[in-house]
Amino acid sequence: MSPKRHRALSCLFVWLLVLSVPLGLLAGIGLPWWQRMQALEEQIDSRKDRIQRYQNLIASLPQLRAILKQERSNQQFKTFYYRAQTAALAGAQLQRTLQKMVSDTGARLINTQFLPAQKEEQPPRVHIRTQIQGDTQALRNLLLAIENAKPFLFIDQMSVRSSARRVAQRRTARNRRTAKKPKLQWQLTIRLDLFGYALENTR
Repeated sequence: MSPKRHRALSCLFVWLLVLSVPLGLLAGIGLPWWQRMQALEEQIDSRKDRIQRYQNLIASLPQLRAILKQERSNQQFKTFYYRAQTAALAGAQLQRTLQKMVSDTGARLINTQFLPAQKEEQPPRVHIRTQIQGDTQALRNLLLAIENAKPFLFIDQMSVRSSARRVAQRRTARNRRTAKKPKLQWQLTIRLDLFGYALENTR
């Protein structure tokens, strides 16, 4: 190889080394920067879409408020709710309704307990726990009455326990000798968690 050609190759090699340093630095700095910019652009696009959705919701608020106001003024709509100044008064209404249902179906109300309401619920929920005793037919009729109740009632939880008691047959002079032993009569004890909804401060 001639000295001139050798000198040219050496110069080319030196220039390649000189250029590789800034290119390497550019790649090491520029590539992460470009990836970061891409990620930021995607975040910006996502937030633009979210802002657009929020703006659409805000724009629909007047219409929603008008619909809500119309529904609140609808007397037929209000019949589905307990109307009272407080949730406690609505709970008393629910208890009276339940007592009448139990009496009408021939069952027996054992006890009733008010359950705390969730403060964030709107409209507020009126929640009670009750134990009722009766035969199968009476409790079946009670559940049907709850299903068709107005204001609406909903069953949150339910448990049923059965027990038997002996019922003596009435003896007379005619059947004294042939009277059978007392027969077993099955009773059911049902525990219900019931709730309805109240419209507060309504008249």
